[in-house]
Amino acid sequence: MAHKIETRLEEAGITLPAAAAPAANYVSYVRYGSLIQTSGQLPMENGALAVTGKLGGSVSLDDGQRAAKLCAINILAQAKAAVNGDFDKIGRLLKLTVFVASEPSFVEQHTVANGASDFLVEILGELGHHSRSAVGVPSLPLDAAVEIEALFELA
Repeated sequence: MAHKIETRLEEAGITLPAAAAPAANYVSYVRYGSLIQTSGQLPMENGALAVTGKLGGSVSLDDGQRAAKLCAINILAQAKAAVNGDFDKIGRLLKLTVFVASEPSFVEQHTVANGASDFLVEILGELGHHSRSAVGVPSLPLDAAVEIEALFELA
């Protein structure tokens, strides 16, 4: 399985970044029994916040989906750190909670979330099918357009 995930990442042209350290008094992930819960991941790329603003305002739907994909890449980096680099220990992705900074009239949060969901299914295969919530919020830390947390089951 680990080989398949690494191969799919390579085929997609994705190099996982180092798992980001927490920015305050929390941890980046928690292992509890057979579960891994990640903290919310922002759309970081090359060490910088890549997509800021609100959907339905200054951020286009395409940029929102790109932000969600970047969050998903960072989620995989956290999951890899949680299993000491051994993707074979990941049983499956159970749930994503997607927070979308959006104007009150914006109602396509679920479409933004597809940027993460589609990518994670592409990379994880059958183990990537998950439940999901997509929630519009008035703002996110550092003016990020999207923040996503994930729940994984260990193998």
